[in-house]
Amino acid sequence: MTSHNNRLRGLAALGALLLATAAHADLKVGIDLSSTGPAAVIGITSKNAMLMWPATIAGQKADYIFLDDASDPGMAVRNIRKLINEDHVDVIVGPNITPAAMAALDPVAESQTPMITLIGSASVVEPQEGKKVWAYKMAQTDSAMADVMTRYMSNHNVKTVGFIGFADGYGESWLNEFSKFAALRHIQLVATERYNRTDASVTGQVLKVMAAKPDAILIAGAGTPTVLPQRTLIERGYKGPIYQTHGIATPEFIKLGGKDVEGTLFPTQPVVVARTLPADHPAKKAALAFTNEYEAKYDAGSVTQFAGDAAGVYPRLQDAVARALKKAQPGTPAFRVALRDELEHAHELVVPNGVVNTSQKDHVGLDQRASVMGIIKDGKFVYLSQ
Repeated sequence: MTSHNNRLRGLAALGALLLATAAHADLKVGIDLSSTGPAAVIGITSKNAMLMWPATIAGQKADYIFLDDASDPGMAVRNIRKLINEDHVDVIVGPNITPAAMAALDPVAESQTPMITLIGSASVVEPQEGKKVWAYKMAQTDSAMADVMTRYMSNHNVKTVGFIGFADGYGESWLNEFSKFAALRHIQLVATERYNRTDASVTGQVLKVMAAKPDAILIAGAGTPTVLPQRTLIERGYKGPIYQTHGIATPEFIKLGGKDVEGTLFPTQPVVVARTLPADHPAKKAALAFTNEYEAKYDAGSVTQFAGDAAGVYPRLQDAVARALKKAQPGTPAFRVALRDELEHAHELVVPNGVVNTSQKDHVGLDQRASVMGIIKDGKFVYLSQ
């Protein structure tokens, strides 16, 4: 009888231990970024921001697992399958390039694991149906950026625009969104040219756009390959305003562009121009706090929009995890479903790059408080009043 009682006590103790372990299971965050390859300028600053995240999320110990996809969508999918099947993560953060994020929809939907991406394109979350219900996005959409840009153009008497964009998905998205808002504001596209990120010359395209005599020229690309058309325009004597997209906002663009990119007009998110934002901007406090902390750890002038987007993932998780923990414990399918559901319920949540209000139909949650106009002045990204 004593032996039986001891065995029962032992089982009860083991059960209590298992319950306690479950109650304190680490929250596993699987992170896939392009830390090498062509998109490394985005991935590295995103990772730098994530390395600043606290060790706990909503009081739960967090285990951050970083993998590099080398800017390769195939590698991204392999990484995400490993994080899901071998590491048993509760949430995926990344990828930071659109083709990888689109390809990742299959494994996250199959495994019912929520994914918070860092891409610009809304294609990964719109429309909210099928596999896309498992995806969320941190960055403001191209559509919202085109909206704020064309509003600024309209306010400054720009009636005709010449377009030079990447011959890829980024350029296509921008041409579509810009065309939509330009038409709304009676701005006419008078020339449309394309170029590749790896092109060594864009003289032909520049001459064609200049021949149309537009009031302004828009270069639709991301990172340092956007310097080439702007430099060529300056060399060929173009004197009008040059607009770029939010994809330029990295220190490398200014370093490479030098005097040729002074005066560039561009839409961006609050972190990029944190120090010059109006005092009453709702994201100023969060944007400035992050910028100061990031640049103290890394370098003055090193903050990027991409770092700001990555920084915003932490408050998004903190907010949703706190509620999901009331329904289930990390490491379980029920918790992943609960976390996906709760990410839909952010309400007036301030992150460094804006204010988030998500819903069943909106897995971005950013409004015009996350889109501002900027200008390059004295080698710095500066807020530009509307």
